[in-house]
Amino acid sequence: MTSLSTSTLAALEEMLQNTARAAPADFLPIYLSRGALGEQLIGHLNPEFMSYLQGSLQKEAIPLIAMSHDKLTIQLDKPRDLSISLYHLANRMRLGGYIPGWRNEDFAWVDVNGHKYFRMERAAFRTFGFRSMATHINGYTQSNTIWLGRRSETKSTDPGKLDNLAAGGITADETPWVSARRELWEEAGVPEQIADQIEPVGRIHMRRPSLGRGFHDEQLYIYALELADNFVPTNHDGEVSGFIEISLAEAAARILADEFTSDAAFVTADFILRRNK
Repeated sequence: MTSLSTSTLAALEEMLQNTARAAPADFLPIYLSRGALGEQLIGHLNPEFMSYLQGSLQKEAIPLIAMSHDKLTIQLDKPRDLSISLYHLANRMRLGGYIPGWRNEDFAWVDVNGHKYFRMERAAFRTFGFRSMATHINGYTQSNTIWLGRRSETKSTDPGKLDNLAAGGITADETPWVSARRELWEEAGVPEQIADQIEPVGRIHMRRPSLGRGFHDEQLYIYALELADNFVPTNHDGEVSGFIEISLAEAAARILADEFTSDAAFVTADFILRRNK
């Protein structure tokens, strides 16, 4: 346990009450139509994107996709066929300049039962407000310090911000556990025999508008990993510019000073509060 002021702990607790925000009222709802079984709300489209997409679909329709003045409807089909249609939808938005940071890497949309219904370019998930998944790993030591990475200035999202030891999106063919171990090696140089010791901690559901991008809806799978006092992280994929090892009190201060990415701030705050129970 580490000692933080009552006011700091209260501020972190209050912050964690606001992880999931509703989509703005002017965002266009996106539904997955299941025919006689009804519709399921699965996303939200920024009103700034609506005119372009409406015009594009009027010029050239995309199978399984329909847009009206009050909703965008995606007709349920076999995952492969649905994914093909959604790839074309995403590519339309990309050509219009509405999907920055295209990665040529897929995320999967997974329902509450764990079934994958479609896959799509990961950069498009935020554009359409689809729920994605990510892993975040807090790296800590017995000395009550925590390791943080600083995102590369070349990142399309949150350049230069503080992040967890390792974090990243869960790709379409990964489980959270596999993703966490991969990210630990790529981002922090944690070898397999150490990464195997990650402890599952919990899950945080993040929902918020993303300025100029769309709507961020993501399930964060949280892990913790105890590191030896002499371990020093080393980045391998160019996505992290450096690392710092700091006390939990300093981490809390930096969270409240808005030095973290939004997701990492919540994940780190959750870790700090757990360590102070």
